[in-house]
Amino acid sequence: MFNSGNPALNEQTFNQFGMDYDRAGALTAPRPDTMTMSGTVWKTALLLLAVVASGTFTWGLMMEFVNTPADQIATLPAWKTPMPWMLGGIFGGLALALVIVFKPTTAPYLSPVYAVVKGLFLGAVSALYEAQFGAGTAGGMALNGIVAQAIGLTFGVAAAMLIAYATRIIRVTEKLRAGIVIATGGVFLFYLVAIALGFFGIQVPLLHSSGPLGIGLSLVIVAIAAFNLLLDFDLIERGSKQGAPKYMEWYGAFGLLVTLVWLYLEILRLLAKLQNRN
Repeated sequence: MFNSGNPALNEQTFNQFGMDYDRAGALTAPRPDTMTMSGTVWKTALLLLAVVASGTFTWGLMMEFVNTPADQIATLPAWKTPMPWMLGGIFGGLALALVIVFKPTTAPYLSPVYAVVKGLFLGAVSALYEAQFGAGTAGGMALNGIVAQAIGLTFGVAAAMLIAYATRIIRVTEKLRAGIVIATGGVFLFYLVAIALGFFGIQVPLLHSSGPLGIGLSLVIVAIAAFNLLLDFDLIERGSKQGAPKYMEWYGAFGLLVTLVWLYLEILRLLAKLQNRN
């Protein structure tokens, strides 16, 4: 009936509760404590705050690391080495995401942990981009730096897509859903191939190129990530209307966070390519 390109939010997510509907599809026995749009929004905000909090920690570690002279790096305490935190964020986030996707009842407990772990990765990666593209000497975030721009654009795009969805400027039809799901699958297949080739020392030129084709590819991927927000909004609205359990607010917030993180990273990559052309 409907689907989302985000694996955390799809038709099966909200069709597993065994609720009763009449022939017209209306819920006949609503739960006393059910999912709401507003509840999901607040939980999304809490998850974003957790990302920022943990990201600030690894941001500081990475900035100190890149500003430390090479001959003094070995003297840094082990806990100040950002790479283990970064790798923990990658693999820990993946493991937590898989558990949440396959067992949504864990979302209220694991989604905040996922946000903290993901923030560890994002803080370190963001600091690397900022250090390369113009961070201040003190390691702070420049208002005109690449990270500040990426954050602003991410929330700007998210707000624009929310307005477009809420006002029905863009209607989430079956054809639109199918197109976004197919496009998203294509992007992730492309990334899997690029990662596999990377193990053999083969780089996919378009993925890192700052030429017109490389920038064009990034623009397309950013657009696909942005349109996934529409599907996330649609799935959350449908879940609230179908009377999904209250814990699904956390699950919906987790799904939104996954898309927002993807969108942010793609915008960061695009801005880096644009700056490389200057």
